[in-house]
Formats: sequence, structure tokens, C-alpha cells
Amino acid sequence: MFSEKANTVFQDVIKTYKVLNTVDQPFTNKYNKNEDIISHLLYRKCWIDTVQWAYEDIIRDPNIEPVAALKLKRMIDASNQDRTDTVEYIDSYFLDKYNDVQPKSDAKINSESPAWVIDRLSILALKIYHMHIETVRDDASDSHKAACQKKLDVLLEQRVDLSSALDDLLNDIASGDKYMKVYKQMKMYNDDELNPVLRGQK
Repeated sequence: MFSEKANTVFQDVIKTYKVLNTVDQPFTNKYNKNEDIISHLLYRKCWIDTVQWAYEDIIRDPNIEPVAALKLKRMIDASNQDRTDTVEYIDSYFLDKYNDVQPKSDAKINSESPAWVIDRLSILALKIYHMHIETVRDDASDSHKAACQKKLDVLLEQRVDLSSALDDLLNDIASGDKYMKVYKQMKMYNDDELNPVLRGQK
């Protein structure tokens, strides 16, 4: 099942990142894009999410200096754009993979594309990792650990359900019961032709 492959890659990314556990560490993709493009994209996608998770923690420091916060906000914006671009690359992979499938006359479109389901799975892997940490923290109270364990149980159930939904969607596309139609995000705030503030600076 594709979801098993994706979840395995995501867990590997998080484990690898946490060895140094710093946003400044160099990124090396374990998968050659010419040999396994989808694993290459999945690895890249989760690395972006893992670094951004750390960015989001750092920027919430109440004592962060304004200049540092602004710099970090710019980095988060760039990361969000990178994330969106990578999701669209993943969808391009699936569009190419199922290009020869003829949809059935009664085929339906899904509310979200495969890559955006994968995006949710990547974020979910991070939630599960960090919630698990909360259940075993030495400095946390028993009540805190118990509450976090309940949340972790829900997240684990959610991963099972979302993984199943992704596999079902890919099977439906492969069989022609559903078809892909991808809408680019067309984000406007990073575009100096579409953002009036940026356009005014030209």
C-alpha cells in the first residue's frame, strides 16, 4: 500500500532530523530522484514540514527579538511556498502515473488530490512524534501524560483512517472510478505582481 511507504519515509525523516535537532542542519535527501522520484519527493516534503514545525515553535518564544522574529517570519513564508510547490510536484507524479487511465463515465472527483492527503499524513507524523514525547516526559505530571496519551491514541487512529482513505483514493483513480483534477494553489502573497504591497515597491 502506498500509505505504508509514505508513513515509513515520514518517520525516517523525523528520526533523522532529531539526531541534530536544529533548523540549521544541512539537508541530504536519502533518495535519488532519478531512481525513486516519489520517495525523493516524500522525503523532501516531510523534511520541509519538520523544519517548519521547529520554526513555528521558535517564533512563539515570548522573548524573541523583533528583528529575529521578522527574519523567521520570512523563513516560514519561504517554507510554506516550498511546501506548496512540493505538494504540487507530488500531484504531478500521480497525474503522470495515471495518465493512461480512462475514467469511467460515472467517475467522480475527490474533494482533495492525493498529494494534499499526503500533506496531511506528513503533518500527522509530526503530531504523533511530538505527542508521544509528551507522554514520556520526566518533568511532566501524571495527569499531563495521561491527557496526552488520550490525544496520541486519537492521532494514531486518525493515521490509520487517513492512510486507508489515501490508498482507497489511489485505487479508485487507478481503476477509473475517480479522476484527478488538480488546481494549483496560485498563492498571491509571494507574487510581486499580485500582492499590492510588493507591487508598490517595484
